[in-house]
Amino acid sequence: MNKKIIFTDGLIDLAQPRLGSKVIFKTDDFFAPANRIIDPLPPVFKEGLFDKNGKWMDGWESRRKRTAGHDFLIIKLGKPGSISKVDVDTSHFNGNQPSMISLEGCNSKLKNIKNLNWKTLISKKTTKANSHHIFNVLSKSIFTHIKLNIFPDGGVARLRLYGNISKKNNNFGIKTINLASLLNGASVIACNNEHFGKAENILAPGKAKNMGDGWETRRRRDRGYDWLILNSIKGKKISKIEISTHHFKGNYPSHCSLQAAYISNKKSSSSIVKSSNNWKFLLNKVNLSSNKTHNFINKLMKNSKINYIKINIFPDGGISRFRIFGKSI
Repeated sequence: MNKKIIFTDGLIDLAQPRLGSKVIFKTDDFFAPANRIIDPLPPVFKEGLFDKNGKWMDGWESRRKRTAGHDFLIIKLGKPGSISKVDVDTSHFNGNQPSMISLEGCNSKLKNIKNLNWKTLISKKTTKANSHHIFNVLSKSIFTHIKLNIFPDGGVARLRLYGNISKKNNNFGIKTINLASLLNGASVIACNNEHFGKAENILAPGKAKNMGDGWETRRRRDRGYDWLILNSIKGKKISKIEISTHHFKGNYPSHCSLQAAYISNKKSSSSIVKSSNNWKFLLNKVNLSSNKTHNFINKLMKNSKINYIKINIFPDGGISRFRIFGKSI
């Protein structure tokens, strides 16, 4: 049990609203509002539910086009970044999905969308009903806006843009910052289990909304413990560590510990996971309590440089947020 490792390779969904991403233009969303396409939750189907315009659908759906052209929407990314993988999800759209889709991107500070200069990321591809369409993007460019074209019309439940936030313009100076902030480009590269809640959630800003907005593993029925590894902002002079079990009242971990390392050469996620058991301890095993923010002072790696952190929870359970404060390198 719990033997399979989940590798995310540091990719996050750049279209998610908590990064500040939003739909800024759509040609039409008569049947279902365009903003639903970036909802972080999986799409659902509600049998027999209709609104004033027709069947309620969890996604973006335009009316049947009776003129020339095609429908499209534009997303402004909250954090510019590179995109490696795209999921165009037509779940629950069966007979009303687009015939084809394509995807374009641009990097621009212009506010007038008519002046945006688009680059093709995914050429026209056939779309199936009720399916995930996964595409690899070869471009290494940084994008600020994404345009999803659907031909000629129809519905898409979700659009996921998996990539990395650009760290190019990060200029933190000598300030003490949260090195594990999702907003600044920190990301999870691997974990052993995220049955009830995604590991990435613990890096999100603000307090968790509920248990589903944290990282929670299944109940462990064998020996061992659960863990995740995150790629933090490169940092030093770590001062304070914050671990929150907010909302986790009967399912928080009994204990946790932290290990950390500085890896200067680019390595695969699998090799990083293999070496992680030998990393130095940033925080020795400590007790955790229910529904509480725990604050710890770094005493073990005061002057060490880090860019990877391993969070071990014993034996299982959930934490809502993780923050580690230091100076960026």
